[in-house]
This record gives sequence, structure tokens and C-alpha cells, in this order.
Amino acid sequence: MPRLGVNIDHVATLREVRHGIEPEPLFAALISEASGADSIVVHLREDRRHIKERDVYILRKAVRTMLNLEMSCAPRIVDIACKIKPDRATLVPEKRQELTTEGGLDTAGNLLKVKKTVRKLSSRGIAVSLFIDPEKKQIDAAAKTGSKMIELHTGRYADARIQKEEDKYFTQIVKAASYAKKKGLKVFGGHGLNYYNVSRIAGIKEIEELNIGYSIICRAVLVGLSKAVSEMKGLIQ
Repeated sequence: MPRLGVNIDHVATLREVRHGIEPEPLFAALISEASGADSIVVHLREDRRHIKERDVYILRKAVRTMLNLEMSCAPRIVDIACKIKPDRATLVPEKRQELTTEGGLDTAGNLLKVKKTVRKLSSRGIAVSLFIDPEKKQIDAAAKTGSKMIELHTGRYADARIQKEEDKYFTQIVKAASYAKKKGLKVFGGHGLNYYNVSRIAGIKEIEELNIGYSIICRAVLVGLSKAVSEMKGLIQ
């Protein structure tokens, strides 16, 4: 069964609405761990729209499961990651104007840059995952970077509005997961997954971990974070 990584970015988003001191992402991380989360995920964006450097430093000291830092390949962000030393760094694409990550990292089109970033992070003892679209060319490129793991972008599947479309993207993910596993890569999944669509993805045998944030935080507003995390953990199991 897949492990559950809980992304707590949007706890910080709520804090930044008022530029205040609460809610504190640290507390969200601790509650999530106590409720069954196998890892804590945060994205340190270049524009610092939610998670700040301070948050990541505090989380590095407090998280007892695994700290997964989503990040771009921007040199300044890479330098920060090398100082903080999260357990894992997940390289993602990033645009200033986007509401959320819109697709996978174009590893095939930026192979040398990604490979250099993977090498630098790995030299500091940081495991590196690449967030990529479920496409053969991206998987092939990922295997060339030195990274041993990938996270397949599940957003198109999650955003599908009719069954035929959902089936199409689900099949694409299944094939990509199988192909990546044969290439010797560990396979994770994430983006857009919620309480209604996660079980199907969790059933793909090659996927070892699912990283989910927005849906869990939305549910937590209504039922509390502990229950929201434990319910999602139950669904993927």
C-alpha cells in the first residue's frame, strides 16, 4: 500500500492571508505525523507566497518521519536546500503567475540543468525525486539525471470531468508507473488527488507513495486535521 505524504503548504497560505503568526505549519506537521502521515511535504517557492525559509528550518528540526522539500532548480533555492538538508528534495517546475503547479518538470528539455541540480543535492546527502508528467520521454530523461525516484503528475486524471477522460489519463499513469519501475525508478504520485479519486491511483501496484495537500487541508477546515489525515490514510490503504 502507498505511503502518505501530507503537504501543509496551505496552512501557511491561510496564515499569509492576514500576514499573521497563525496557523503555524509546525503544528500542522506534528498533528499530521501523529495521525498517520508518513512524510511532511512543503514547497519553498521563489516568491515565498506561503512557506517561508523559517518554516523549513523549524520543520527540519521537528519532523520525525521524513521532510520532503518541493523546489525549483533556481540556484538560490538549491543553495537553501543544501543548507537545510531535507530528507528528500522534489524538483518541480515553477511559474510566478500560476495558482499551483500546472504540470510536470520538463526534464527532457532541461536535462543538463536538472542533472546538475540532482548532482549538487545528492552530494549533500539529499535524496532527489523529479515531479514529471507520465510520459516515456520524461521518464527516460529522469533516469539519466542520476535521480532514483520520480513523482508522476496526476493532475490531468484528477481534473477529468467525464469518465472516458478519467479512464484515459488513469491508463496513462498505469503505463508510466510500470515503465518507470522497469527502468529501476521508485514511483510516487501526486497533484489534485482528493477523497473521491485517490483510491484508484492508490491501487496501482508500482506507486509507493502519494503526496496530497490541498484536499486534506480543505477537509481539515470542516472536520479537523487529525481526522482529515487519518481518513485519507484509510482511503489509500
